[in-house]
Formats: sequence, structure tokens, C-alpha cells
Amino acid sequence: MLELAVLTLASLFAGFVDAIGGGGGLVLVPALFGAFPGAAPATLFGTNKGASIWGTGWATLQYARRVQLPWSALWPAALSALVGSAAGAWCVTVIDPGYFRKALPVVLLGVLLYTVIRKNFGQVHAPRYQGRKQAVVASAVGVIVGAYDGFFGPGTGSFLVFLFVRLLGFDFLHASASAKFLNTVTNAAALVLFASKGHVWWQLAGVMALANVMGSLIGTRLALRHGAPFVRVVFVCVVFLLIVKTAWDGFFRSG
Repeated sequence: MLELAVLTLASLFAGFVDAIGGGGGLVLVPALFGAFPGAAPATLFGTNKGASIWGTGWATLQYARRVQLPWSALWPAALSALVGSAAGAWCVTVIDPGYFRKALPVVLLGVLLYTVIRKNFGQVHAPRYQGRKQAVVASAVGVIVGAYDGFFGPGTGSFLVFLFVRLLGFDFLHASASAKFLNTVTNAAALVLFASKGHVWWQLAGVMALANVMGSLIGTRLALRHGAPFVRVVFVCVVFLLIVKTAWDGFFRSG
């Protein structure tokens, strides 16, 4: 019962954080591994997807009602992300992703410094492209981040938000909303794969899903109420925590 209570709270907070600036996995995945240290990693990842997909899906719906999203660009980007994710997963079978552990915190530090130094970064929504050009650039973001997600994974949502702001000219609110849609599509594909292999604890995932949606509802409402500056602050905090975690995993835990 204690494990269930802890995981429910973790899922609530994960949904809250993820709905605003990404990074829900930073909260929920370690909580699952801490509660069930002897479980198969695939089962814990699958159960995480079974819970978090509902939060990202709900956030997408809430954003879509209040924020005008470029669907003509996001659908091709989502399909590209699926292709990239499959390619990245295949690369894991032939390339050891271990060396990414030490490079990732450095990359994330660059993202953090760029965001903090440029005070106006992501504050104004001024899309650089329209129509087909926007779809092409969004698809490029989708395939690159999708490949990273399939190959390694940590910080995927944050990279999506950053690249939507940097390359497409979105503000943080529109970037986060767009990232939620891509996250939902890729999470759905991953969940189907995990479920087909029996790697989802559905009862636990169901309880955590309810908490995740509640957290997502709170986070989405705050993001919509306070806009891009609020999302930017949460994004910076999430990236900072990702740097700490990935640096620990890469330089200390791995020995």
C-alpha cells in the first residue's frame, strides 16, 4: 500500500510537470524502479507508458482547445517521430548507447545556457515558416528527436520543446502544446509494443493514470493561465534537474 501511495503521488507530480515543460519521466520512472527494484525494466517502462500516455493525451486535448496548433505540420512530424523512434531502437541493437551518458549532460547544459542567456527566447510566438516549409522543419525535428528517444530517451520532451522554439519560432506555450501531441503519438506506439510483449502492469498503470491526468489538468491550466513566461521557468527547472540526473548516471553511477 505504501508503494501504491508513493507511486500515485509521483504520477500526479509527473503529470503536472510534463504538461507544462516535459520531463515527467524524470519523476515517475525512478519512482517505479525504486518501488520495484527486482522487476524487469521493460515492465516498469511499459507501466510508465500505460500511465503517462493518459496525461499527455489529456494535456494535448486541453491545449488544442485553447491554443491554435499547426496540425498540418504536427501530423507529418508525428509520423516522422515514429519512423525515427523505430530507427533509433534498431540502432540500440548494433550500437552501444552507453557513450551517450557522458555527452548528454553537456548537451543539456548547452540548452540550459542558451535558454537562460537569451532572455526573450520563447517569449513571443512568431512562427518562422508556414505551410509546407513548416511541415518539413517540424518533420525534421520529429525524426531527429524520435530517433534519440528510441535510441536513448532521457529529456525527449525537453528537446522537442527547445527545438520547436529555436527552429520554428514558437513561444514556450505553443512549443509545449505541440510537444505534448508528439509525445502522445510516440507513447502510444511504445505502449502497443510493451503491451504486446506483456510488459504492462495494467492495474497499477490504471491507478497511476488517474493521478497523472489530475496532475496534467492542473499543469495545463497553470500553463494556459500564465502563458509562455511560466512555461519557460518550468522548462529551465526541468532541464536543470535533467542535467543533474544524467551527470550522476553518466559520471558516477556508471563508475
